[in-house]
Amino acid sequence: MEIGCVDDDVVESAALRLREDWRVLVDHLPAGWEQQAREKRALLRAREFDGAEALLRTLLIHLAEGCSLRETAVRARLSGLAKVSDVAVMKRLRASEGWLQWMAFELARPRRYFDAPDGEGRFHLRVVDATTVSEPGSTGTDWRLHYVLALKTLQCDHFELTDVHGGETFTRVPIHAGDLILGDRGYDGLDGIHHVLDHQGQVVVRMRINGHSLQTRRGGKFDLLKELSVLKVGDIADWPVRMTASGKKSVGGRVCALRRSELAAALAEKRMRHEVTRKGKPVTAEAVEATKYVFVFTTVEQSVIRASDIMELYRARWQIEMCFKRLKSVMGFGHLPKYDQQSCRAWLYGKLLVALLAERLLDTAHHFSPWGYELGHGAKEPVRVC
Repeated sequence: MEIGCVDDDVVESAALRLREDWRVLVDHLPAGWEQQAREKRALLRAREFDGAEALLRTLLIHLAEGCSLRETAVRARLSGLAKVSDVAVMKRLRASEGWLQWMAFELARPRRYFDAPDGEGRFHLRVVDATTVSEPGSTGTDWRLHYVLALKTLQCDHFELTDVHGGETFTRVPIHAGDLILGDRGYDGLDGIHHVLDHQGQVVVRMRINGHSLQTRRGGKFDLLKELSVLKVGDIADWPVRMTASGKKSVGGRVCALRRSELAAALAEKRMRHEVTRKGKPVTAEAVEATKYVFVFTTVEQSVIRASDIMELYRARWQIEMCFKRLKSVMGFGHLPKYDQQSCRAWLYGKLLVALLAERLLDTAHHFSPWGYELGHGAKEPVRVC
């Protein structure tokens, strides 16, 4: 074979592997994805594409491979997918917003084994948090992704995309009986906690030192910092309290807390001072004292889960931070290459679709099958042998 030439057998072998890989990927797409391309108007007047498969494969060149619009158009032409320009690819991406959103939502739905009980069968553990995304040239947050992770599988089971004004709250999360939701400081609002309780769920949520007023079960004032001051490194304690806020119904629960090591407390104080100074607020002695401790509010009774186990559960909340790091570093989710809102939404939903597909593929690899792929909805009927 001459240098610079490519053997036809090599090309054919590569094409065969690509077709086989695509069939495996299709098995992980939600049922009805091709029909939805037309119902969601992604293929409306899309004369350049033969169907939903050609359109999705072209969009994935841009979304999964990270190719520019111009390179995507070239690759699509060379692959025989479609004869399109970079402008046409952008228009198809915009038109596919609803379709990409639908597929991502369907992939985020809990799978069958999500219903299996966690631990001793008491709770289904879920973590909620939000991460921010910025547009080109922006100096702040433009979009916010609200994300829910099932701790049993470390897979997303719900998400919501909002603009910068979309606040963090448990009310964004669909709750089912038996859920135990873990949240950071931004989720300690009473409306959100009542939302979880009203749907027969429970919460473990980090508290802000000045977030809400705390009372004893008898109605007296509960001085949190005073109670925390008796803790030594390694001590874990809990106190029954009622959390109250002006004009809102209170909620009963308990505060679980531990004291940080000196090094961890020093790092926490440094982070706190940087954040408070960045916002132009004064650093109070109360805030400095609070950095010596980690304290959470939970609606779970002590007879059900001990304080030490509550703190261990809260430590598992870090898994969602790792998930965000993967989304931004591996999937390139952190900074938008688009400008107008429709393109931004379509690109973000497309990136989420890629991330959720990757989760499914990794899960399939983890639960290895001898034939190398999962039997999905696209599996053919068995061949009858006479």
